[in-house]
Amino acid sequence: METIEVLVGRIGKPHGIRGDVTVDVRTDEPERRFARGAVLRVEPPRGSHTPHRTLTVATTKWHQSVLLVRFEEIPDRSAAEAARGILLRADIPADASPDDPDEFYDHQLTGLAAYDVEGTHLGEVTGVVHGGAQDLLAVRTPDGRDTLVPFVKALVPEVDVAGGRVVIADRPGLVTPLPDEG
Repeated sequence: METIEVLVGRIGKPHGIRGDVTVDVRTDEPERRFARGAVLRVEPPRGSHTPHRTLTVATTKWHQSVLLVRFEEIPDRSAAEAARGILLRADIPADASPDDPDEFYDHQLTGLAAYDVEGTHLGEVTGVVHGGAQDLLAVRTPDGRDTLVPFVKALVPEVDVAGGRVVIADRPGLVTPLPDEG
């Protein structure tokens, strides 16, 4: 079965003395990705000399809206401090979808044709930018311009992964250029 790799989190600061770490969650499904026994691939930060290639989830708990994780390979606070900044990745089946029908994996959106609500072709989704306030769809127009569209229901009312398209409620200056002022 073909799989793809997705980013699910980044290790933050240590919590306590037993090796627990905070995790900056980068998935809408933390209960699936950080389940006990889950093995996550490690991507160390630049300059790190971590010996770990994978980490195995031993326990998780939420503490004041922060995910705390203890990994089997991180036995104490010193090891937890050394793990800071590690990106955590999981393999998922290429045809998997999130449980919520209004959520999508980045790879499902990349390559979709973009149309406006009247059916005019606007371009192609080239990626997803994860911003602090909201996600953005990167769209390349047929004339080669790159634009960013906030990925919110008001501006992207329809996503049809099976049909290979998204509908964007375009307005001048969003995807199509502003009219020339003459």
